[in-house]
Amino acid sequence: MKQQHKVPFGIMGIFMAIGIVYGDIGTSPLYVMKAIINGLPSGLKANPDYIIGAISCIIWTLTLQTTIKYVIVTLRADNKGEGGILSLFALMRKKYRWAYIIAIIGAATLLADGIITPAITVVSAVEGLNGLLPSLPVVPIALIIIAAIFLVQPLGTARLGKPFGRIMFLWFSMIGVLGLLAFFHYPMIIKAFNPIYAVKVLIEVPDAFIILGAVFLCTTGAEALYSDLGHCGLHNIRVSWVYVKSTLILNYLGQGAWIITHPNLVTTDVNPFFEIMPGWFSFIGVGMATLAAIIASQALISGSFTIISEAISLDLWPNIKIKYPTNIKGQMFIPQVNYALMALCVLMVVCFGSSSNMEAAYGLSITITMLMTTLLLFIYFQYKNITLWISIPLTAFFITIESSFFIANLFKFTHGGWATILIAGCIFGIMFVWYNGRRIKNRYSKYEPIAPTIDCLKNICEDKSIPKFATHLVYVTRAKYPTDMESKISYSLINKQPKRADTYWFVYLHRSDEPYDFKYDVKVFVPGKMFRIDIHSGFKQGAHIDKFVHRICKELEEKGEVDLLSRYPSLRERKIEGDFRFVVVERIARNVDLPPMKKTLLLLYYLIKKCSTSDTQILDLDPSVVTLEYVPLKSVQ
Repeated sequence: MKQQHKVPFGIMGIFMAIGIVYGDIGTSPLYVMKAIINGLPSGLKANPDYIIGAISCIIWTLTLQTTIKYVIVTLRADNKGEGGILSLFALMRKKYRWAYIIAIIGAATLLADGIITPAITVVSAVEGLNGLLPSLPVVPIALIIIAAIFLVQPLGTARLGKPFGRIMFLWFSMIGVLGLLAFFHYPMIIKAFNPIYAVKVLIEVPDAFIILGAVFLCTTGAEALYSDLGHCGLHNIRVSWVYVKSTLILNYLGQGAWIITHPNLVTTDVNPFFEIMPGWFSFIGVGMATLAAIIASQALISGSFTIISEAISLDLWPNIKIKYPTNIKGQMFIPQVNYALMALCVLMVVCFGSSSNMEAAYGLSITITMLMTTLLLFIYFQYKNITLWISIPLTAFFITIESSFFIANLFKFTHGGWATILIAGCIFGIMFVWYNGRRIKNRYSKYEPIAPTIDCLKNICEDKSIPKFATHLVYVTRAKYPTDMESKISYSLINKQPKRADTYWFVYLHRSDEPYDFKYDVKVFVPGKMFRIDIHSGFKQGAHIDKFVHRICKELEEKGEVDLLSRYPSLRERKIEGDFRFVVVERIARNVDLPPMKKTLLLLYYLIKKCSTSDTQILDLDPSVVTLEYVPLKSVQ
């Protein structure tokens, strides 16, 4: 049984959570109030009732959406310590397989959100220097910072989390103190805790949905909080959230107090976040904002790695290389995803150019993710047999809130929101095609008893009229039971081209949750000639099949169970080992009788597979000793 990894609860764990999890939501004060005042009617941007009402919306959004839905409810739905929308789907996919549609919509929109988050946070922070250095080139500096963020990802989230945690702790302390100092200039801002003011502003303000769309930006990092559960641990996240939320609310209150007390200074270009700083502190504050913006990107990047890793394990994404910089499986680095995110993020900065333009596009895709998470939570409640008297009202409550935010954010579609929806649509398309194309292909993947093939291979071994294919012939099998074999392997060995070898090896690889675990079991079909090896390899070990096979064969040779020397006399007398040949068998769709829709899905599946990492690369096989074979789907029915 797989062991559940638990991140230790303690001071270091809390600091790690602050550094990794709250970057996105923790930098929202950089742009939320600016977006709100830009959405208010001209002449009313500093209206006390409207500002108090807007901050009341923020406070209750953080309470209802982030605290109750995510921190209290959703974090309980973990899958062996891992979180995220795909992890939630994995818990009940056997019973509710159809829910994959909800899961991949949510995953695709979350990944799309991970592209614009680093862009808007970094650009917002760098723009803070404009008041001090008006001629500063914002876009080039932002691009350099963003490139640096992605280039340090190979270090791993554990190494990044420790220094990031200390910096973010200082950041939250700083924004809390700044907010508290500004708060005393207008203590009546405390009325924002009364939800009546939130309701009032949404009823009275013209274009209230635009304000609601801006308010939603304060909670966009909540979904990343769930995705990073495996990186930081449940208790570390919950305890640290108490401190984080307190400082966020203090800062929003302080910004509101400044806006109300400085009505003549409130314009579309003014950012209240930087205005509440004392003049002597401005450079320090902007520097801290830039560091926080850098760290903010980490939450979505590490969350994106988690999503792709889970998608691969659920057959929702093509196999790609995953690296583990630390000994914790939840902390990973995926090069292809990292650099694709970097390229798209750079494109966002170049295309939008300013944080104001990005605010108009930000938030639409993540509202869809949150709606999908809510729907999956309802299904999870049914899976756990939670009474409908609890699950229906709770689900309806969150859907009502999130639907309101979704409608509000729909106004952003023509202002740039289409960009993240387009990216999410492409990601959804890949996931949908991969999942369904693989299912169609697997209908033709049959497993059959291995015994008849073993008997036939005995005769092939002795048939000298068949040219020898290799001294040691190795197939990687997906058959979980030693008594079975894929029909495609049997077809390759016997029907396609009879393959005579001195020794046959069938290798099954199981990836375990322990970092350096390595053990194996050997089943002997024919002494000295035919073997099955079941390898249990830790995730840090990688999938180095050829290295594993040679290591095991050496140990078997020492026990006298196999002869590794070449069978050619001229080589054997010099103690030269025989050659190893690995065969990778792939099915191709040819003359398959399927409905047009399924046939199209299958063809698109093979197109994606061709563009992704090959089986040879995933298994880390030496291409010079690999034979790649294709067998048609129809031939093995």
